[in-house]
Order: sequence, then C-alpha cells, then structure tokens
Amino acid sequence: MPMFQPSKRDGFVGYEGGGDGHVLDLDTAIKDGVLGGVGGGVVGAGGGEKLDLKKMIEELDLSEVPSVFICPISLEPMQDPVTLCTGQTYERSNILKWFNLGHLTCPTTMQELWDDSVTPNRTLYHLIYTWFSQKYLLMKKRSEDVQGRASELLETLKKVKGQARVQALKELQQVVAVHATARKTVIDEGGVAAISSLLGPFTSHAVGAEAIGILVHLTLDSESRTNLMQPAKISLLVDILNEGSIETKISCTKLIETLMEEKDFRSEIVSSHSLLVGLMRLVKDKRHTNGVLPGLGLLRTICLHKEVRGLIVRIGAVSQLVDLLPSLDPECLELALFILDALSTLEEGRLALKDCSNTIPNMVRLLMRISESCTQYALSILWSVCKLAPEECSSVAVDAGLAAKLLLVIQSGCSPVLKQRSAELLKLCSLNYTDTLFISKCKLTRTIQ
Repeated sequence: MPMFQPSKRDGFVGYEGGGDGHVLDLDTAIKDGVLGGVGGGVVGAGGGEKLDLKKMIEELDLSEVPSVFICPISLEPMQDPVTLCTGQTYERSNILKWFNLGHLTCPTTMQELWDDSVTPNRTLYHLIYTWFSQKYLLMKKRSEDVQGRASELLETLKKVKGQARVQALKELQQVVAVHATARKTVIDEGGVAAISSLLGPFTSHAVGAEAIGILVHLTLDSESRTNLMQPAKISLLVDILNEGSIETKISCTKLIETLMEEKDFRSEIVSSHSLLVGLMRLVKDKRHTNGVLPGLGLLRTICLHKEVRGLIVRIGAVSQLVDLLPSLDPECLELALFILDALSTLEEGRLALKDCSNTIPNMVRLLMRISESCTQYALSILWSVCKLAPEECSSVAVDAGLAAKLLLVIQSGCSPVLKQRSAELLKLCSLNYTDTLFISKCKLTRTIQ
C-alpha cells in the first residue's frame, strides 16, 4: 500500500452532494450562504493570538454546523480537510485510516481512485476557521458580558431595597439559571453569603422567593448550607413552600434537599407539620404535575430519617399516597412506593395501610408491572399488611388476584429474596382456604387484567 503524501495543489473544495468538486473562495462562500449568513472577516488571523480550531470546536459543541464542514466519515467538523481526486473532501486522519485499511476507493462515491494523493483544502479550512472563530469570540463576549452583569447585580443588591431589590434579584435569577459563568461569578464574589443574608424572619415573600430561586442554582459549600439551616431561614423556606408559585415551591424543595446533604443536618429541621403538609399539597397538585417528582424526592429523603416517619403518617400521607399510585409515572411511582414501604416499618404506618381500602388492590396491580424495585416495595407492603391482619387482608388480597401474581414472581427471573418473600406470602394467604379452593384462586388469567 503506497504512503499518501499531500500534493502541492491548494484551494479545492468538495461540496457534499457535488462529487465533481468546486473551486471556492471565501467571498463566494459567504455570498452563497455556506457560512450561514455570518459576515466576513477572518477572526484571529490578523493581530492578536491565533485561536486553536480544535479547542473552539470542543468548547462550542454546536448542534448545527454547515454540512460542507462535516467529514462524511466521522460526521464531525473537519480540522484538517483534504480533497481526493474525485472532488470529495474528508478530515485527513479519517481518510488516511480508510486508505490504511486497504481501500482504494472514495468512501462517498465508491469510485476507484486514479490518483492516490490527498490535497490540503486550505480554502475550506479558512472557511471553517473563520466560522468557528466568529462563533467562539461571540460566545466569549457574551460570557464576559454575563459575568459583568452578574457582578453589577451583586453590587446593586448591596445598595437597594424594596421593589428595586426584588427586580435585581429577579434579573440575577434569570442570569444564573442560564449561564454557568454567571453562577461561578456569584460564588467567587461572595454572592452566596450576600443572598443568604436576605433570608430571615422579616424577609418579604417576594424577596425570599427570588433569593431561593438563585441559591438553588448555585453549588453550596458546607458553610453556606450550615448558614441556611438557621431556624429563621428554614421557617421562611417552609412558609414560601406553602404559599409561593409552583416554580418557587419546586425551588424550595430542591434547596431543602440540598441542605439535607450536609453531614451535620438534624432531623428536627424537617420535623415540621407545615413542611410535610406543604409537600403533600405539592405532590397532589393536579394542576402542576411538574411538582410531583421534586416533592416525592424530598419526601423520600426525609423518610430516611426514622424520627420523622411517625409525623408523616399522622398528617394522613399514607392514604393520600396510596390513592395517587395509579396516576404516577414509573419514576414517581418508585419514589412513592419507597416512602410507603418506609412508613410500613412503623405500627401506625401498617395500620394506616390496612385501613386504606385501595392499598391491597393497588399493590397487587403493581406486582410484575413496572420494575423489580417496584415489585419489591409492593411485596414488602403487602407482607406488612397481611401479617398484621392475616384473615382479613389475605382474603382481600387473594380475591384481588395476589396468588396468581405471586406465582408469576416465583417463576420469574427476579432475585432469590423476592422469590422467597413471595413464597412466604403465598403460604400466609393459603392458610384460610382448603387446598382445592386456593388452587382455584390461582388462575393466571387474572394476572393479565
């Protein structure tokens, strides 16, 4: 196989879809719209430091790039375009790999090559470099503008009050929600402490909502999280969770969950009737279903603290969550089942599950339907309820089709633990029946319904 050396030819551009190739200069490319309407001028080619094309391509990571800039082999922007005798252009490293595999054809046209040289396509390189340079410098300018604006807004917050403060916070929230550079600027310039200081017993909900909306987008260190766990700040968070807009409620849940990651977090901080009631309202809000997932997520995290589970049961969360199950998507369903399973570790939780008429039918319905995790939680809940009142609950469960579902679990590829639990539950349910009657209850056709 001959080694392919670049020839002395220059300036040959092969357009995609134009196998014969076209001689193209920069002015023609701009006029014909190859640059997507971007104005002329070679950025970085004159004075100043020359930009690195590879770095620009990586940092921009654009989803839409002119097709003529894309290598037909890798489908990535070209950094060193070369043209074959067929008029097709490729990234140098890609076409050389093609040749080294023993191919003597053009990958796009599959024509046999009568000339084995590759020609640097400097005109196309110039176009690519110019296009990415303009995009890159524009991105840098916007980034610098955003950083500057974030700094200005932080300074403004130190000077203004009332509606002017609310407006400055609102604009800063919009900036940090979109730009990573703005978030970094706020953190680097002490913005977390400044914004956290606005939260307190005398903070208006208008200021608090905007401040929370900013903090939830920032990476908080241990000191910042500890500062936000002050009782007055938590009390404000809970109030706003109950009374704010849906966006603000979601921000509150996310911020509280972030605070719970702190190693010195104390469970009494979330042992609040008002907080738990607010979360349940968020989870049950049928008008704003985007609050269900963050609400259940925080409730799940709170359930990890055993000290709070009793309070969750006492606010009536068990029956409310059970009734919600049929309407939840798989991700939310798994969270809700985790919570109910955690609550079933308490005697009052098991009693609440038993007293809810939908518990057994909903749990039986979920077996082998969503995921192994959901089946595991549902089985655990059914076991807790049936163990509590074997005669009453077992007959209800069998009539709901539990026996057939348990047989399916036992015969499935589930974990040995699930199979063992299913066998134990099946045995428990069979105690109230004769063998003949129980076997008649194990009709697999009922499982499909």
